[in-house]
Amino acid sequence: MSTASTRLPEGRYGRSSDERSDRRLKVAGAVFGAALIALVGYFGYHYVTQNKISAQVITFQASRDAVRIHLEVHKDAGVSGYCTLRSQAADGSEVGRADFRFTGSATRIDKVVTLRTTGPGTTAELLGCHAG
Repeated sequence: MSTASTRLPEGRYGRSSDERSDRRLKVAGAVFGAALIALVGYFGYHYVTQNKISAQVITFQASRDAVRIHLEVHKDAGVSGYCTLRSQAADGSEVGRADFRFTGSATRIDKVVTLRTTGPGTTAELLGCHAG
């Protein structure tokens, strides 16, 4: 008695369903990977190109009704924008907040600004700078 083989002859009937599924998974993985790389590149590019202004508070001097703040701003040439500063009292309540605008072609602005307060301020905090 001879036993019949249940396997199909190799190469005679095309790919098996397992091979087709493997190929589809590889294609789907490649498309997903390419989309992920493109998305990371897009956000990376916009993070680098949109980050045009940076600033820091060098020193500040508080008085009863104002805080004098020495502000240093670094920006691209020709970009105008504003920085938001605030001051808080000893108990943590906000006593002053203002936007200070800057324009011009200079890439570094070193300026002393006066922030009016409603009470004695004990801090000078840079909340952020924005182009526009």
